[in-house]
Amino acid sequence: MLLRTFGASLGVTAIGLVLAYFYGGMTGFTVALILAILEISVSFDNAVVNAKHVARLNAYWQKLFLTVGVLIAVFGMRLLFPVVIVCLTAKISPVTAYHLALDGGSVHTPGTYANLLHDAHPAIAAFGGIFLLTLFLDFVFEEREITWLSWLERPLARIGRVDRIAVVVSGIVLALAATFIAHEDKTSSVFLAGTFGLITYLVVNSLGGMFEADLDNAEHSGAEESGTGVGTDRTPGSAKVMVGLAGRAAFGVFLFLEVLDATFSFDGVIGAFAITSDPIIIAIGLGIGAMYIRSLTVFLVRKGTLSEFRYLEHGAHWAIGALAVILLITITYEVPEVVTGLVGVGFILLALISSTIRNRRALREDSSDTTSARTADLGSNLETASRQAP
Repeated sequence: MLLRTFGASLGVTAIGLVLAYFYGGMTGFTVALILAILEISVSFDNAVVNAKHVARLNAYWQKLFLTVGVLIAVFGMRLLFPVVIVCLTAKISPVTAYHLALDGGSVHTPGTYANLLHDAHPAIAAFGGIFLLTLFLDFVFEEREITWLSWLERPLARIGRVDRIAVVVSGIVLALAATFIAHEDKTSSVFLAGTFGLITYLVVNSLGGMFEADLDNAEHSGAEESGTGVGTDRTPGSAKVMVGLAGRAAFGVFLFLEVLDATFSFDGVIGAFAITSDPIIIAIGLGIGAMYIRSLTVFLVRKGTLSEFRYLEHGAHWAIGALAVILLITITYEVPEVVTGLVGVGFILLALISSTIRNRRALREDSSDTTSARTADLGSNLETASRQAP
């Protein structure tokens, strides 16, 4: 299963590193490998959240996510997106931006591709930070049967009863970030970009919910006409779960996943220029990392890891919340990519450990209940036998 799931990623890794070697020698090879590792560590929580949504799709849309989605992630966000940002912020043509990208240059040299992209970072960080923050708040403000950090998640869930509280909090955080974190000359661009990030999340999330609601209504009507409850059954193993989302509902989830991946890639793309200013090496390294995130998503779905490790989803969302805060801090202050990666991986590891402890405790309790039941049955049988004895 591992080879089937990660085979494509291993193949892309081999091809990518060979290309990096021929393009930039041993230095290009090494830098591309480092970038790939950083991308995986920073975006590990992305794979966990992806798995939650991909598991709802049918086989066709899952395959589409792994083909078209990979092309968008690798070539769109890791290669074309920085060029588009430079074009918009520097007000230059795509041809000029392309030539600047190939010319390279230091991030500290005015007018270079890396410098122009670095100058656009406050707006990019505001967009991605607010998008991810709203995603995180939507999760922690929702009441759940299972909680991880119960002492904190349960009070937050009670606060979440206030309608649209996640949007309100995100708006307040954006206003504070634009006023107190961003430099004075970046205040308006940060506020505007953050507003677009909030609007993008609301639109994409609403589209997914609307499409899924349409699907639920259609299936419910079909179930009533046929006299079956298949369309509304949400229990594991039901026809709805086995078939998975399709059509417009699946498109809504697919769109949400692509925008989510884009926001996760912001930090990696900008941070990569701290290591190298060569856009080709950056695209190769981050592209390899993006492939592994996709493969890891599929692995989590096929293994049912989220249902086995119940706190993993919680850990991923807390990691997203931390990443959102870090992105907003980087509007002005630099935070090393290693720190960002360690924070995300740290939350995931803590959630895995907590889930393992929970599973072992539940197993011991089940074993204890089984033993008690068997002892009671044996005692009952012995009592019955003694009564029947002459």
